[in-house]
Amino acid sequence: MLFTAFEPSGDAHAAPVIAELRRRRPDLRIHAWGGPRMESAGATIVERTSEDGVMGFAGFLKAFEMKRTIDRIDRWAAEHPVRLHIPVDSPSANFPVCKRLRVRGTRTIHYIAPKVWAWGERRVRKLQRWSDHVLCILPFEPEWFGARGVEATYVGHPVVVKPIDDAAIASQIERLPSGDPRIVVLPGSRSGEIAANLPAQLTAFAAVRKRFPKAAAVILAANERIETRIHATIDRRFGSMPSGVVVERGVLEAAIAWADLAFATSGTVSLDLTRQACPMIGSYAIPGWQMPIATTFVRAPFKLLPNIVEGEAVVPEFVPYAVGRGAAPIIEAAMPLLEDRTRLDAMRQRLEQVRDRFAGVDPGPAAADAILGLLDRWTSESGGHTAMPTAPTRPLRIEPGPEVVEDTVG
Repeated sequence: MLFTAFEPSGDAHAAPVIAELRRRRPDLRIHAWGGPRMESAGATIVERTSEDGVMGFAGFLKAFEMKRTIDRIDRWAAEHPVRLHIPVDSPSANFPVCKRLRVRGTRTIHYIAPKVWAWGERRVRKLQRWSDHVLCILPFEPEWFGARGVEATYVGHPVVVKPIDDAAIASQIERLPSGDPRIVVLPGSRSGEIAANLPAQLTAFAAVRKRFPKAAAVILAANERIETRIHATIDRRFGSMPSGVVVERGVLEAAIAWADLAFATSGTVSLDLTRQACPMIGSYAIPGWQMPIATTFVRAPFKLLPNIVEGEAVVPEFVPYAVGRGAAPIIEAAMPLLEDRTRLDAMRQRLEQVRDRFAGVDPGPAAADAILGLLDRWTSESGGHTAMPTAPTRPLRIEPGPEVVEDTVG
């Protein structure tokens, strides 16, 4: 069994599934292109691939690097036949891997459905050709894929169902600053995201602090590398740390519980906020020249996950918007919420309703159930073998894809 994950989020999402598979079937040999969490869960890491993601034009610049990675996966698979491939998210990287392994007769179960419902139904054809099943983390996806001839199962979202550690939150909040209102700033986990989004988020906070002099902000960094990039961006754009702002690392739940409002770069973090019913303003700034591309690819009426799941505007979103607009959209959305706190309370209640849509399904056990059930079914159907008939070989064409668009929907 081979997992392939190309971003930190994929490493985190795959780890509980791997741990559950290892618990139930210690005999399974699980290899991975992935990261440290997958390794800790019990996978044998062939190569580290989830240290950082790419966005926008950088995705095109990294196409040749990704081609070399795919070549290495293919060569490894030639020497180590893969019965089952589980690509984790990152469709621009994983679709070519699926195609290569399909030629070798490998079965494929996607974990975290490619968001083709948002940025182009034409890619459904790739799932039809190169995949056997899709494990979905958003409640509406199985019906959507099923209507298009793709077998799919809802297995719950790994972010929303995590238990909240109230004791840890209480301890960590003590180190966060006092202030009113309190703003948590979530600039993203990728280098390009931080450079594009953090300046506007901090400029919006400066406007909040001008209106509310006691306001405080915490910029949250997921790790030391991201913290370093946050400081570099601040030094480059502002010269020094803006008044009322601190940077903290590794206290996501506490910072969300501490906050009255979040300025969040769109993506999975919007569901971290939903999980704790924290009001938010979602945004994703991109260069102006990319706007026509983004608006062409993004077909969904909403791009922020709480709004997508609910099918209406639960929280304000500016996804994507041109960098040239600066902080204006965030400021215009934030001021009415902070001047009338009943609006924040109403948003919290709506987010609780969105959160309840995910209740009762734990993705680690549910995904393991689906994977092992499919393996058993295929083994029975094929008389003890899980491999597919070999598909016709075609030259590999790398499609970097609209990474920036994929980011806008998580």
